This record gives sequence, C-alpha cells and structure tokens, in this order.
Amino acid sequence: MNAMSETIHLEVGADGIAVATMDLPGRPMNVVGEALMTALAAVVERVESDAAIKGLVLASGKADFCAGGDIDRIAALEDAQQAFDATMAMKAVLRRLETCGKPVAAAIAGHALGGGLEIALACHARFVLDDARVKLGQPEVKLGLLPGGGGTVRLPRLVGIQAALQIMGEGADIAPAKAHSMGLVTELAPDRDALLAAARAWCLANPRAKQPWDQAKFRFPGGDSRSPGVVQVLSIAPSVAAAKSYGNYPALTHIMSSVFEGGLLGFDAASAVESRYFAACATSQESRNMIGTLWYQLNAIKKGASRPAKLPASKVGRLGVLGAGMMGAGIAYVAARAGIEVVLLDTTQEQAERGKAHAQGLLDKAVKRGRTTAEQRDAVLARIRPTTSFDDLAGCELVVEAVFEDRAIKAEVTKKAEAVVGAGAVFASNTSTLPITGLAQASGRPAGFIGLHFFSPVDKMPLVEIIVGAQTADATLARAFDFVQQIGKTPIVVNDSRGFYTSRVFATYVLEGIAMLAEGVYPRHIEQAGLQAGMPMPPLALQDEVSLSLALHVSEQTRKDLAAEGKPYPEHPAERVIRQLCEIGRVGKKAGRGFYDWGDDGRRLWPGWPRWFRRQLRSRRSAS
Repeated sequence: MNAMSETIHLEVGADGIAVATMDLPGRPMNVVGEALMTALAAVVERVESDAAIKGLVLASGKADFCAGGDIDRIAALEDAQQAFDATMAMKAVLRRLETCGKPVAAAIAGHALGGGLEIALACHARFVLDDARVKLGQPEVKLGLLPGGGGTVRLPRLVGIQAALQIMGEGADIAPAKAHSMGLVTELAPDRDALLAAARAWCLANPRAKQPWDQAKFRFPGGDSRSPGVVQVLSIAPSVAAAKSYGNYPALTHIMSSVFEGGLLGFDAASAVESRYFAACATSQESRNMIGTLWYQLNAIKKGASRPAKLPASKVGRLGVLGAGMMGAGIAYVAARAGIEVVLLDTTQEQAERGKAHAQGLLDKAVKRGRTTAEQRDAVLARIRPTTSFDDLAGCELVVEAVFEDRAIKAEVTKKAEAVVGAGAVFASNTSTLPITGLAQASGRPAGFIGLHFFSPVDKMPLVEIIVGAQTADATLARAFDFVQQIGKTPIVVNDSRGFYTSRVFATYVLEGIAMLAEGVYPRHIEQAGLQAGMPMPPLALQDEVSLSLALHVSEQTRKDLAAEGKPYPEHPAERVIRQLCEIGRVGKKAGRGFYDWGDDGRRLWPGWPRWFRRQLRSRRSAS
C-alpha cells in the first residue's frame, strides 16, 4: 500500500471529479508534515496525468479538516536552512496543486487552522460547513511562528493586506460566516452532504479555474504594498504591534515584513521571502520557549500529567459556592455555563442575588454581541440558586469556599458546609495565600480538603491553581482536577506553602514595583518597565485591580501566622507605601482610587504623585 492510499484515499466519481480524503493514520487529527505532503504530491501527480479526472475535491476523513503544522517536526528543526527547506518543499506541492490545470476545491467540515488553512488557500475554492463551532485561522503567531506554507503570500492576495495582517497578527479564530463575508470562503453549506455536493458542482462548473494571483489582470484587494491606503496601514501597523508586544514577539515583526515585502514581489519570490522569515521565527529562542510552554507543557497538563493515574474520571453535577463576591460569583458563572447546578451562598439574600446578577451581566453582554442566545442565557441563570441557607448545600459533590481571606471565617464556613454535604463530597478553599494544610485543621475530613485558587476575573482567566495539603487524598486531587477541566480551565497542581506558586510570583512582581516607587522612581517608568519585561499588566495597575486593602490584609494575616509559629515577619519596603495609601482611602480600583484614578473612561495615574514624592523626600531627610 503506497503513501497516498495510507494517508489520502482517492475516489473518482462517474462525473470525473476525484475526492481526496485526508486521513493521517495514527493521529486523531490531520497535521501538516512529511507524510501528508508526500501523499498530497502523489494525488496531484495522479490528477495531472489522468485525463479521466476533471477536477479534485480535497476533504477530510477526520472530524476536522486539518489542525495545522506538525509541531514535533518544527521543534526538531536544527537550523535555519532546515526550516527554509521544509517550508519550500511544502510550498512546491501546494504550488503544483493550484497550477495543475484542473479545478481544485476544499470541502471543510471541521477546523482548518495554520497549515491546514494554507492547504485550503491553495485550492481554487473553499466550501465550509455553516457551523459556528468550525474554526478557521492562522494561529502560528501564538507559538512565535508565522504561516510558512504560503499564508503570508496567498492570504493578502485573497482578502487584502489589512485583513490578512489582522488575521495573522492576532492569531484569532474566524467563524465560517465571517470568513465568507471577507472572501476567505467561497460558499457555506448546511450539512456534510451538501458541502461535498457543492464542491463537486463547482469543479464541474469551473473547468479552467485559476487562482486570482495567476490571472493576467490580478490586483491585490485594496492595493499592494505601494498603494497609498496600504502604505498608511503599514506605517501604523508596527507601532500598533509594538504598543501591544513591546518588542517581545519577533514573529509579529516577521509577519509584517513578510507581508510588506511580498506585496512588492511576484508570487514565487514572495514565497521564498516568507520561508526566510519562517526560518528566523522557527529558530528563535522566543519560539522555542513558547512551543515548550504553550504546546508541550500545556498539552501534557490537558492529558492529565499531574492527575493521579488509574482513578476513574468524574464530573460535578451540583456545586456549592460559599461567598457571592466577585470571585464567588465568577466561579458560579463559569460552573453554570458548563452545565453544573450551582448553590451560591452568602450571609444575606441581597448579596447572594447580587452574585447571580454578576452572571446575568456577563450573559447579557454575550447576547448583545451575538455570542449566545437569550434562551441559552436564561438556561445558565436557571442553574444558579442564590441562598443564605447552608441546608441548600445538601447533594453538592463539591463545595468551593470563596469567603474573605480570614482563617476564622474560613474555619466557620468549612464546619457548617461539612455538616450538610455527603461524606464523599470534596471541600475546596479558594484562598490565594493561606496554606491548605493549616486551613484543613478546621475540617473533619482533611483527606477531602484541597485548594482551588481561581484568578480574577474568573470568566476570563484560564488558570486554576490546585493546592495539595499534607492529608489531601489522591481521589480528592483527581476530582478537583476533573472539575477544573470540566469548567474549561487549565489546572496546575502545586505543593502547599504560603502563597503557593502563583501568588508568590505575583507578589514579587508588584511588591518590587511598589518598592521602586518608595525609592523615588516615577510611576510611569515603573509601569513601562513591567510591560517591556513581557508582563500583561504593569505592577501598580495590577495591584490596583487586586486592591491594596486586600494586600494589606494578607500581610497582616501573615504577620499573625508567623507570630503564632514564633517566627519573625520580614516586612517588605512596599508595605509602607500600601499602608500609607490605604490610610488616605486609596485602596484600589474598587474604590476608584489607588495608584491610579479609575473612571468609566479607564485609568490615569493619580495626579497627586509629585506632592506625595516631595512629602516622602522630606520625611526621609528629617529621619536622617
């Protein structure tokens, strides 16, 4: 059996249209690599040489069309020459496909991403299943790469330079309807049968199909790199990219350069330029780091690398959430959205209802933006039950405590909840700093006690930190891990210590920024340094988001805990600044006043900083 028949099944119909079905053996999805491209080259040769074949439809035997490039192969590239040669070999096959002299159409019933979309772009027409769950796109930038199979060459020639830059620079998924409206997709089909029929019919109706860029009078939609309108876009694009990336993502610059230079050249020369920029990306340390973290490590987590093995998978049907503040309300929302019945408990019915209202606000926005329907919104809200009674927790398989960061309060709600829920229920604390082993002392079943540290805002932040206490059972960890994945979050399992992992990293970042402030460094310089280091938010603004009053409370609680253990408390220089600001009511974003003044139009640095600096300088002088 040859490579073509193992990887791509070819069937020629009575109408003369051949259907090539990609079905890479041993893989859950088709990926672009040597096996697939060798088989595709054999298909092209057969189409070219067989007079009985009038056209070709490229489809998939898997749920998705093609997931993209083989990351293992990319990660194994040793030098720029290897990377260049690999992409040029792929492009030679795709170029031969689109110039074979016969019509070629792609029938896309599932995701077509990265290299998968590049294969589809090399077809003369693209027919896509009209299903919002289908994703099209060029996400390579998210791994520090650029589309190396002709994406930076074909996409601008198909949808225009500005739209292509946005697609490749952001790496966002495109729904079929939007892709059709921008000219990326030829036609949408209601089901798989209609999809294939439409692709076959198109091939029969277009026997002399050519790509737009292979036609004599071809012009870029909206103009090439010389056009005044495009020149304006290209003059702004680098500054927009720099404002978001601060130079930390060379792939963005390489994408813009490849598109710009390709817009001045013929197709073949532009393709060679793209391969050079791909080689620069693929061999960069930034890309290797991103692939290691965002591909290998993340996929290992998703496959359960840190979950206890051989324990059966579980799902939560009923969840209890103690505390309806921003954190508790967010947990209730994401759980209800995942189909879980939620009991949202607080000290007053008004506060509990306010927590549910938070979910309604998020859902109302989603309805307004067309991301969900009113019926789906109402179904999610119906799964959230606000209450003040612990008796309502009966039947909950998991309870998440999200109350104030105070040991006594946490101990009280732990005992009340455990008196109601079943013996096999798991109790989780959402604490961000307090060691789980210590909190579990209030539990009558410490083997079923664990930490689940969510991040704010819960609906947007993908990470959940799972903290294992000294007595936490493997079965408890497995159930917590499964729950985090059930609600669509990424679980990371860490050992127990004060601040765990993420809070220690977070605290170091913001406290050092605040310490620089105390040393006389101007706030704007501090914020810019944080962004240029690659952090998503500057340290002072980030502390405002979390709140200075919470930071002050955490330090006071830590001081008490260490005193009880007979240990000294090493106060950080930043704590003096936090304390002074809290004393004058500047407690963070929640009050509209912190390091920044916060309003409906965003944030701006507190105008009182110069006066504050002068006062600090005078106090230091008098102290000396």
